Amino acid sequence: MNNSPEMTHNEVLRVRLAVLQREHRDLDQAIRALEETGTADRFTVKRLKKQKLALKDKISAIEDELTPDIIA
Repeated sequence: MNNSPEMTHNEVLRVRLAVLQREHRDLDQAIRALEETGTADRFTVKRLKKQKLALKDKISAIEDELTPDIIA
C-alpha cells in the first residue's frame, strides 16, 4: 500500500492550473478596472495584457498535458 502524502504529477498540475486560472482572472479584472477608470497609461495596460496572454499559454499547456490524446 502506498499511503504517501506526496501528490501525483497530475495532482500537482491540477493545483498549478487552478493557481494560473486565478491569476488570469485577477489580471482580467485589474485590466478591466484600469480601463474603466481611465487611470492607467496604455503601457501599463499593454504589459498586463501580455502577462495575461502568457498565463493563458501556460494554462493551455497544462490542460493539454492533463487531457489524454484521443484518436478518433
